[in-house]
Amino acid sequence: MRTVVSWLLMVLAGSAGAQEMQAVSSAALSAIQAEPLATPIAGANHGDVTVVEYFDYNCPGCRHLEPQLRKLIAADSNVRLIRKDWPIFGEASTYAAYCSFAAARNGQYAAVHDALIGSKKDLDSKEDVQQVLLDAGFDVKRIDAEIALHQAEYAAVLARNQREAGELGLRGTPGLIVGHQRVPGSLDSVQLERLVARARQAP
Repeated sequence: MRTVVSWLLMVLAGSAGAQEMQAVSSAALSAIQAEPLATPIAGANHGDVTVVEYFDYNCPGCRHLEPQLRKLIAADSNVRLIRKDWPIFGEASTYAAYCSFAAARNGQYAAVHDALIGSKKDLDSKEDVQQVLLDAGFDVKRIDAEIALHQAEYAAVLARNQREAGELGLRGTPGLIVGHQRVPGSLDSVQLERLVARARQAP
């Protein structure tokens, strides 16, 4: 069962969809998109429009948004997607993010990401995350060994993402930037395509 705090965070996360569009400065975007990135870019490596997603593997809205983002980058070869882990649902979400970072180091990010974001169960504990990965055929001991070696680095990534989310005024996950606009996170692929088209028309 989720804790009361986690349920409160879910309510706050749902409010992300009510956030108004807001311009993001070029300086802020440059900092957000700057290397090093803990996970690989999806879609175009050098697309003309960048989408940035702040997400939590335990966020229902993020799980709903995932296929919409996949449709977008499959339909538009000039969009690149940068995913930023922002684990607001507690320790299990933090551990899930660490697992994805460790997987990225070993060239397995996409498969681990798909398993975690596609989970039909809540990830209420470290053991829940491990079971999802075991069921998907991953070597959890190897992942944990990688985390042990690089945890300080991974924690710094999450601290950076949290700082960025705060500076952007995000109130929960999912949080999205399309081009230079912070936009509501509860969007479908058609709405995303329209926002991308608008970003291309912006001066």
